[in-house]
Amino acid sequence: MKTDRKKLIISIAIPLAVGGLSALLTKDSMILFEAIRKPPLSPPSWVFPVVWSILYILMGIAAYYVWVSDKPKRKKELAFVYYAIQLAFNFGWCIIFFDIAEYLPAFIWLCMLWFFILLTMTQFFSIDKKAGWLMLPYLLWVAFAGYLNYGVYMLNK
Repeated sequence: MKTDRKKLIISIAIPLAVGGLSALLTKDSMILFEAIRKPPLSPPSWVFPVVWSILYILMGIAAYYVWVSDKPKRKKELAFVYYAIQLAFNFGWCIIFFDIAEYLPAFIWLCMLWFFILLTMTQFFSIDKKAGWLMLPYLLWVAFAGYLNYGVYMLNK
């Protein structure tokens, strides 16, 4: 199968743009994040943008595989509805956690994000196995982020 470069670039650009915008909006809050108490296993701050960039690229490649799939249009549309919802939750979590510093609501929001990632991943798997597998690191990282978020809540309430 020949790669449609335009669709691939668009697919990767969308999650990178969402992540980039949320990073831009929350960049001043990283000073506060450095000052709060964090749970064990918290990685250094430089790890987060690296991991998130990789995850957004994997997410975009997964979306590309779904987009170019020959599965029914209706099936792909449903998958992209879940995909859009989880991207919106991803964006919203950054605002709640970093800008508003409401750690318990952020944790609850993150749990909903995890659920929508799981739904997206399930839909992606049903369309293209590679697309589903590419979402797994994201699901696992958000589970780890849940641990970190809850730990921050417990240590800073």
